[in-house]
Amino acid sequence: MPRTALALRHVPFEDLGLLDPLLRERGYEVAYLDVGVDALAEATVLAADLVVVLGGPIGVYESEAYPFLDGERATIAARLAAGGPILGVCLGAQLVAAALGAPVTATGRKEIGFGELTLTPEGRASVLAPLEGVPVLHWHGDEFAVPDGGASLARTPGFPNQAFAIGAGVLALQFHLEADHTVLERWLIGHAHEIATAGVDPGRLRADAVALGPALAVAAREVLGSWLDALPDAPR
Repeated sequence: MPRTALALRHVPFEDLGLLDPLLRERGYEVAYLDVGVDALAEATVLAADLVVVLGGPIGVYESEAYPFLDGERATIAARLAAGGPILGVCLGAQLVAAALGAPVTATGRKEIGFGELTLTPEGRASVLAPLEGVPVLHWHGDEFAVPDGGASLARTPGFPNQAFAIGAGVLALQFHLEADHTVLERWLIGHAHEIATAGVDPGRLRADAVALGPALAVAAREVLGSWLDALPDAPR
């Protein structure tokens, strides 16, 4: 039987991006579940060999406005309790943190654009090592605390927790390694209001994607590929 990768998606243009071909190269069948639209069945999430929780422009704490968030967090918690591999990106990382009991809070500021990470000692010894000195794509305003038992892997001056891991099977990234710089225009259109409100120049983002995106794509492929290959019983 082929292995399955299930992506929990919140907005159409924040998809698996660069991660999609890596999964298919390793023999995964890829499926999307559009959270808030499709039924989020716990059995479906538990049955997948890998779950990727993608980003989105809402906060974990906004369940009154977006009631599906409570069910999504509970479903992620069930998968974590069952020991299933999971990758969280941006909102997805915050949902993983919250499912593990860590607080997620609004900071009142935005970190949008390409910028380098500072890797912790644990980060330099992790699959994130290829990101040393490589600007990554940031697009967030909330922050998570590292859950109990997690290893903090990276930080930036404004956001002290940019990534954490728990064992080989749980990786949470505040930043976007999966984003394909060749189609970043989708993000600029989809997040036009947020960009304008934050005073971010879309021309600068566009130019940085051209200048920095290719090197980031190489590093991202190495990071994500290494993480996939280290999963228990990972296909080769």
